[in-house]
This record gives sequence, structure tokens and C-alpha cells, in this order.
Amino acid sequence: MHLWEAVILGGVEGLTEFLPVSSTGHLTIVEKLMGFKLDDAGLTAFTAIIQAGAVLAAVIFLRTDLIRLVTAVLRGVASPAERRTRDFRFALFILAGSIPIGVIGVAFKDQIETTLRSLWFVGIALILFSGVMWWADRVGTQERHEDDITLRDTITVGLAQCIALIPGVSRSGATMSAGLVLGIDRVAVTKLSFFLAIPALLGATLLEVASKASDIAHGVGWGPTLLATVVSFVVGYAAVAWLLKFVAHHGLGVFIRYRVALGAVVLVLVGAGAISPT
Repeated sequence: MHLWEAVILGGVEGLTEFLPVSSTGHLTIVEKLMGFKLDDAGLTAFTAIIQAGAVLAAVIFLRTDLIRLVTAVLRGVASPAERRTRDFRFALFILAGSIPIGVIGVAFKDQIETTLRSLWFVGIALILFSGVMWWADRVGTQERHEDDITLRDTITVGLAQCIALIPGVSRSGATMSAGLVLGIDRVAVTKLSFFLAIPALLGATLLEVASKASDIAHGVGWGPTLLATVVSFVVGYAAVAWLLKFVAHHGLGVFIRYRVALGAVVLVLVGAGAISPT
């Protein structure tokens, strides 16, 4: 991989990781257009590892909230009274909501990294899940706020996050849709989506580093991988800041229209033989 290709892919990852448009779907499309082999083990690991840049951007942007939650957990270890606080319970809610994607991700790791990387799946998922997002945005009452989020809510949203293991669905799109259906307001569910993404994506990154280090070294290369991760961080930070402001005053319509258009283009190109699906 050339450095300029790493910069582009890092930018795509950072821009799309937290927008409800599917970062993995976009990376799959761009990687294919660049001529890469989608089922290559090194490229698959590269795609997972550079997510760490966007995750770090979310961690820094939400650092005040995260420090408060971590502090509450540490205090709760020694203080029964602290365990009754909202921050302690909310931190545990996030951990519980992060478990499903870890279990499903490991159980179906091979299928996710091979079969589901087909552009047929990406195009279809982009279009079909847009219907789910449209419905969720339409029926969501937004009557509940961050302080109203329960353990049941985080587990439900965490289960929805598992659907995003299919490239083209979008992790943030799935979690935001689930939260809206539960009546949570857009800003609160977007922040919850960020919180749930941190352990999920960091776990995926660590797993790929541990299991695919040699594939990276002898394929894509660690230089381009680290460069793409840095670019992902810079662009991701701007995307997180923009998204929280956007959802405070707008629905998901613009993302839905974009997803449908992109999915249609992908399916037409693959169907016409202009690009191969894998």
C-alpha cells in the first residue's frame, strides 16, 4: 500500500466511523476501487486496526464524561454508597451493552472477514438498513434523555450493534435506530453509541494486532497502517464534533438518502461487471 492510499483510507475511516453510513462498507468500496483484494488477511486486519484512530478521537472528545464514569467505577469498588450513584450504574450499563458484539464478533469472525466483505452484501445492506433508519427516525418520540437510560436500553442497543458486523449496515446507524425506537433523544443515543463503540472497536483492534501482525507486516505494511490510523484520528475528531451538533437539530434523512444512492450505485456497478464483488 502506498502512503497516499493510506491517507485516503484513513480519512474515509475517520469520516464515516461515527456517521450512520457504515465505515466498513465505505472502506470496502474504496479499497476495491483502489484495486485491493478484499479477502486478503492483511487488508482485513488493516481495516479493523485503523478504527483505533477514530475511537481515540471519541475518547478524547468525551474525556470529561469518561473520566467521570471511570472514577465512579473505581470509587464503587471500595464504597457501597458509590455503587448506588447514577455514574457507577451507567458505566456498568455500558460494559453490559458491549458484551453482545464481542461474543458475536468472535463467533462469526471468519464469515465477517470473508463472505460478508462482498460488495453485493455492502450494497444491499446500505439500501435495506436505510429503511430501518427511516422508520426509527419517524417513530422515535425522543421523550427520554441520558439520565433515563436503563440497563435494558443499553443491552438492547448493544444487541443492535451486532447487526453492524455486516458491512453496509453501520454500527452508529444500528445503535442510533435502536435508541430512537426506545424513545431516547438523538443526542443522548448518539453519545451512547460512542460509549458502546469504544470497548467494541478497541477490542477488535487488539484482536487483529495480536492475530494478524505478520499479515500486516508482510502485506499492507505497518507504516501505512499507522499513518492511516493517525489520519483516522484527526478526521474522526472533527466528525464526532460535527455529528453531535448536527443530530441536535436534524433527523437522519440526509444520511438515509446518501446510503440508498450509494448502495444503488454499488449494485449497478457490480451487476454490470464494472467491478468485481470481492
